[in-house]
Amino acid sequence: MVSLRDIDLMGTIVLTTIPLLAIYTVFCVPLTWKTAVWSIVYYFTTGFGITAGYHRYWSHRSYDAAKPYQLFMALAGAGAAEGSIKWWSRHHRAHHRWTDTDRDPYSAHKGFWHSHILWMMIKENPKKRGLVDINDLNKDPIVMWQHKNFIPVMLFMAFVFPTLVAGIGWGDWMGGYFWAGITRLLFVHHATFCVNSLAHWLGETSFDDRFTPRDHFITALITMGEGYHNFHHEFPSDFRNAIFFWQYDPTKWLIWFCSLFGLTYNLHVFPENEVQKGRLQMQEKKIAQLKAKLKWGPPLETLPEYSFDEFRSLVKDQGKQLLIIEGTIYDVENFIDHHPGGRMFLKAGLGRDMTNSFNGGVYDHHNAARNLLSGLRFGRLQGQVPETYKAKDE
Repeated sequence: MVSLRDIDLMGTIVLTTIPLLAIYTVFCVPLTWKTAVWSIVYYFTTGFGITAGYHRYWSHRSYDAAKPYQLFMALAGAGAAEGSIKWWSRHHRAHHRWTDTDRDPYSAHKGFWHSHILWMMIKENPKKRGLVDINDLNKDPIVMWQHKNFIPVMLFMAFVFPTLVAGIGWGDWMGGYFWAGITRLLFVHHATFCVNSLAHWLGETSFDDRFTPRDHFITALITMGEGYHNFHHEFPSDFRNAIFFWQYDPTKWLIWFCSLFGLTYNLHVFPENEVQKGRLQMQEKKIAQLKAKLKWGPPLETLPEYSFDEFRSLVKDQGKQLLIIEGTIYDVENFIDHHPGGRMFLKAGLGRDMTNSFNGGVYDHHNAARNLLSGLRFGRLQGQVPETYKAKDE
């Protein structure tokens, strides 16, 4: 049970106040088209600060970046008000190292809403903290500058800056604060929070089904391209989240576009051969699951054995409607009237070896016919078939 002492007061205040102020904004603050455009632009700017900056650059080092780019992402990420780079990246590295365990700060096994938001409203238990290496972050001057000055930087980038742009730009001070500041922040929060919740709940396990991360285009649309999460957990050092051109991943394209100007470089891509191995292995699993649902007839090794004389006796003396194909005895009693080639062909083959006729002597049967035979298995032939009982080419 969670007690009052377990509540993270600051996180709870921020995460409950922002939605209430956003509701007030919708009903009480007029929205001009200029402020609407600016709110959307700043939504993507601060969102990319998290996805391209906090996540793919600092948390995973999936590419290298020039100092101006790093500074821009540090400021944009602060505008998303999701903690400092150091705080955010430490938790995210723990999430990857300890996925789905008690040491995962936002483990999906603790429930959708815990992963989405509640983990930030509850104090972290130091005894269950997943240990990770953040020495590179501690040595990064931009990371440490932002971390030490996070509160004033965050307040300026999240609320003051968007207000100044709208106020100085077209005189909409209130709209800039409430729409581009408050309401924009609400959408950024829950879009990026969906990476921890929705991306572990909706979609396919395209590369590994042992853990909860999943791939889905809806999550990608919501999270600015972070929705192909099963791929990401398998190959976290890849700067991409989506590997196909038709998959939505604007963060990937932003990183690539910046590389054209030298702002980003050494974009890491996991070897295609290894990526395809993972995809193929999961496809094989799915095929095996589908095969398990189908009736393939009794396995050959479980069938009783009959000599040719015993086989002939079953047909001649007991009236069994049996024939032989490739050493296997088949009972065609329930199929003889449905044979596409007519009843007479099967009736003429009763008590005989019809291997040659089945494989092209009369007709080279399709895969469907060969699959159908598996359900008609009766036994295995022991020994040879006399030549006089083998069907010839016709």
